Amino acid sequence: MSMRPRPPCGVPAETARVARAAFPKGSLAIRIRDKLGAIFRDEDFSELFPRRGKPAWPPGQLALVLVLQFVEGLTDRQAAEAVRARIDWKYALGLELSDEGFDFSVLSEFRDRLAGADGGREVLDGILVAAREHGLISGGGRARTDSTRVLTAARALNWLEFVAETLRLALNAVARTAPDWLNDHAPDEWFQHYATRIDDSRFPKAATKRAPIGLRIGTDGMRLLRLIWAHEAPHELRLLPEVEVLRQVWVQQFHLVDGEVRRRRPEDHPPGKIRVINPYDLDARGGSKRGVTWDGYKVHLTETCGTPDAPHLITNVLTTTAPIADSRMSAPVHAGLARRGLLPDEHWVDAGYANAPAMARALDDWNVSLHGPLQQPTMTQSRNGNFYSQDDFTIDWDNKRATCPNGHVNSQWATDRSHEGQPVVRIAFAPANCRACPDRPRCVSPPNVRQRKLTLRPQATHQTLQQARVLQQTTDWKDRYKIRAGVEGTISQAAAHGLRRSRYQGLRKTGIHHQLIASAINLIRIDAWLTHRPRACTRTSPLTELRATR
Repeated sequence: MSMRPRPPCGVPAETARVARAAFPKGSLAIRIRDKLGAIFRDEDFSELFPRRGKPAWPPGQLALVLVLQFVEGLTDRQAAEAVRARIDWKYALGLELSDEGFDFSVLSEFRDRLAGADGGREVLDGILVAAREHGLISGGGRARTDSTRVLTAARALNWLEFVAETLRLALNAVARTAPDWLNDHAPDEWFQHYATRIDDSRFPKAATKRAPIGLRIGTDGMRLLRLIWAHEAPHELRLLPEVEVLRQVWVQQFHLVDGEVRRRRPEDHPPGKIRVINPYDLDARGGSKRGVTWDGYKVHLTETCGTPDAPHLITNVLTTTAPIADSRMSAPVHAGLARRGLLPDEHWVDAGYANAPAMARALDDWNVSLHGPLQQPTMTQSRNGNFYSQDDFTIDWDNKRATCPNGHVNSQWATDRSHEGQPVVRIAFAPANCRACPDRPRCVSPPNVRQRKLTLRPQATHQTLQQARVLQQTTDWKDRYKIRAGVEGTISQAAAHGLRRSRYQGLRKTGIHHQLIASAINLIRIDAWLTHRPRACTRTSPLTELRATR
């Protein structure tokens, strides 16, 4: 398929006449076309198609079809049928009434092209550019960001199912590539155990009986890997993706003890960022947030807020694997907003994003004031107000001196790196001074620690942190921070469009899924603004309303 860009064209006269007659009050598709015009240009997707071949359906129109599909929650077949049969869609796409449309498989093929080129962002960007040209959005102002979990589309597996299915997929790949070789080397038990899909109902319920099965699977997988890496085995078997997945999973889940296969203990597993958890979706990872665990991904949504005379539009979408902490995402979010020219003056986030390095970097690199509740000290004595915190120490940065509440000066001052690789300053006081101090129980914990130590961020970051803590204690800041709660409604609206369950396997396709949902929500909100529909108010329970009257 090739693409020959076409200049934007208007709506055919006959299509416009029939659409006006059929929809005297308009529809979302008609109003969006009237307000924003032809949102997408074919040139925006020129890199997705070769220069030679059969002409493809115009990608600018396909992009709009994908967004309208998510607006109405349609399948590919239903969306293709809407292009052929619905007058308002033909109006939005600028098609003649006699246009035959396309086969529904074109949509899947176009999404694959978007995934291969990371072009899902271009769909959201096209709507934001059109909205900006018509004065619906601009840089500056205020924005808010939050994240939520996303479940993988692959079926959930317990540990036995996971390792057994990984081995079964590898055996099937080997059987397709070298059937004679596998037939000569595979024991009869493999055909009995791994010929059909593995299901937990095939395993006993008692844990004592399940453990030997896991070791048997581990031993079988180890044997297969040894056979594949033997000198006489076909070399192409080592290049199979399924075999590579088997190798990675077995390294992560099993090890040899005195020549026998043993299951690794949980503390011996690799970090969650690299640990494979599902052979069907190799990008999915295990995540945990506020006691909720899931397998899949995480998505971060940023939207404008605080402007009563304009719609609140989603300006950035980032999809990551589940273990990536929110504390590391402020910089990527700001980079995405800067690329679109939509950096806010104030950025409101929750405690997961707010930390001293992120605040300092947002101000220095992007001139953005990042606002979010900073985490409080975690030591029990500090929470009770009986322990000397870092704020009780006087820091002289120029002379590298720290003075404790009782007047003792530090004996050590050194620059170092934290376990996350961030620059820190490590300060220590002399053990002799701490040992003789009358306030030792309030300063050193636990009692067997010889001296008080401080770990501070570099000067600029530390001072930013101190200023932010003071500001967050004011009533004015607490009242302004209430605006952040509105992003929860955006996540709820996106969840109704399927945000929390990916339709596809893999990080890239899941990311396109989220870009299309955000684009659809933007069109819905622009349409609501055009028709003067007020934003929904926060729902309150009858008990809360009764309390307000007391």
